[in-house]
Amino acid sequence: MKYTKSGKYDSNYIKENIMGPNPIKLLEELLALHSIPQNATVLDLGCGRGVTSVFMVKEYSLRVFATDLWVSATDNKTRFDDLGLTSEQIIPIHAEAHSLPYAEEFFDAVVSIDSYHYFGRDEKYLGKHLLPLVKHGGYLLFAVPGLKKDIHANLPPEMLLSWTAEDIETLHDTTYWRKMLEITDGIEIISVCEMESFDECWNDWLVCDNKYAVNDRKSMNAGAGKYMNFIAIIIRRK
Repeated sequence: MKYTKSGKYDSNYIKENIMGPNPIKLLEELLALHSIPQNATVLDLGCGRGVTSVFMVKEYSLRVFATDLWVSATDNKTRFDDLGLTSEQIIPIHAEAHSLPYAEEFFDAVVSIDSYHYFGRDEKYLGKHLLPLVKHGGYLLFAVPGLKKDIHANLPPEMLLSWTAEDIETLHDTTYWRKMLEITDGIEIISVCEMESFDECWNDWLVCDNKYAVNDRKSMNAGAGKYMNFIAIIIRRK
């Protein structure tokens, strides 16, 4: 696809602030599959350094609660302030995904880019910890790194150049994710599909000086990408 919104962003800003394959290109594709109305209140779960949160505020006029465990709210607030964003537009929160400090039915939507696969593989997580925070009729949109088909019984050696078997256990195919979602009551599954943006997003990540990007080059340069994809998950709370 053509990235008309994310393509406007300075490459140095992207390199300095992303923590994996380019999250705003993933987000742009996800929001092309299903839009969120302007001025909606959105939880950005696992926002990292807030790149996706900033993107939603600037490009889609959303009010975003930028929530992450690994990056402090203070650090993200500094970045948001430097960009001229106000607390009416974006609110940084430090929280763990199983202990989110929000009222039930607070959000119009939840977005999670390259994060949900860490905690969403617990079959009770969605219904117990996340879905109650979303208004009835609201949407949850996830982009997760995945697999074109299951390979866990026979891991390719090129995958193990950069990642452990435990790391790879977070990756699954569309069939797995659909079955995982079907466990949860009170949702409508709109879409579970492979995304287009795999190569674009990985190329943007692998040129970064980040030590994790450097480590990922070993597997990706050996051809591990042929087993992998990104998966878009779109669900609605009934």
